[in-house]
Amino acid sequence: MEMRTAKTPRTPRTEGKELVAYLRSPHAIRERCGQLFALAVEGKSHHFSCDLTRLTKVGDYVIEVMQEEYPDLQIPFHSRWRHFEAGGVPRLSQLDEQLAGLTPLEKAVAKFDLAIISVLLDAGAGSRWYYRERETQLSFRRSEGLAVASFQMFCDGTFSSDKQTAPLQVDAERLQALTEQELADGFGVNAENPLVGIAGRLQLLQKLGQALLSSPHLFGEQNPRPGNLVKYLIEKSGNNRLAATTVLGAVLEGLGNIWSGRIEVAGINLGDVWFHPSVADDGLVPFHKLSQWLTYSLLEPVEELGLEITDLDALTGLAEYRNGGLCLDLELLRPKHPEILLKPHPVGSEVIVEWRALTVMLLDRIAATVREKLGMSAEELPLVKILQGGTWTAGRKIAAQHRKGGIPPIQIESDGTVF
Repeated sequence: MEMRTAKTPRTPRTEGKELVAYLRSPHAIRERCGQLFALAVEGKSHHFSCDLTRLTKVGDYVIEVMQEEYPDLQIPFHSRWRHFEAGGVPRLSQLDEQLAGLTPLEKAVAKFDLAIISVLLDAGAGSRWYYRERETQLSFRRSEGLAVASFQMFCDGTFSSDKQTAPLQVDAERLQALTEQELADGFGVNAENPLVGIAGRLQLLQKLGQALLSSPHLFGEQNPRPGNLVKYLIEKSGNNRLAATTVLGAVLEGLGNIWSGRIEVAGINLGDVWFHPSVADDGLVPFHKLSQWLTYSLLEPVEELGLEITDLDALTGLAEYRNGGLCLDLELLRPKHPEILLKPHPVGSEVIVEWRALTVMLLDRIAATVREKLGMSAEELPLVKILQGGTWTAGRKIAAQHRKGGIPPIQIESDGTVF
């Protein structure tokens, strides 16, 4: 087995494609993150202590935020579609009007195109950048800004090689020809309005173009588009039902090669998988944050086609700075060394890998606490709704109370492809 990484992992217990399949599974995320969580609970972590007696307080805070946002607890999925209506602007209704005349399947393909391109552009924007929307003159920051900007670029035909007759699409030819200046212009970037990781975002989209061409069974033989993945998923459904894990598997298979500088096993890019020396066997810890965020974002267009989504809670919470920040700001986690909060850390550092792993495991426990307090089942209140209602929103709210600009408690050196 050939394995490449900045740090050399130990000999794994499985080889090649078997290891890749395992590391792409939500089960592996929970199992590997669980090892680091057990160490933290036992007081054996080098970087964080974990105080589970704070779960009740955190659960109360999350419920308070959920009831403020959704008084009837009719909470939608935590997905990119929420951000497209930032500022109360009915952009999705406008999109449906633009897609009028297409078949339901063609509409789903277009919505997959939009969701995939927008999620891949949804890494941390930095605290200085904002996007001013031309039509409304509203300004948005962070995830909402990236969402609205990518939505407008999609509607303007930025990602289509046939801008005149088929602007509302994303295709391989156009992605590979996209320039950094075009992307910067779309995001309104200039010397006074810098966006973190613009070069990394461009490289990601160009590699997406290559991936579309290399996997015709997923993205189509003619005019490969990310949205054609919906046709593949329909074929994988049975009895009008589709497992969320099937969607994640297709995302990880189809987009695995777009991530630069990541660990490889047997020539296969693992994506959002990192090394931590305290993890048994090979030391590898998977998260697949953007891929799971994308999976959650693809479920709604699938449901619009009449398919029922199953196995929702098999997916994990998202290992990102809002959920992780909530755990730190409400003292479920405490850093053991002050410098953890004082300097930025690379994404692959032990501190960040451990923080993300503990976040994944604590999200499961927060969800269980919230459900118990509300007397609701996992079917009534799946994790994807608790994230939306929810932990991500609560993490943003508490960050705004604690720090100017609502920055996360731990600073990450972002390349525009992870957070």
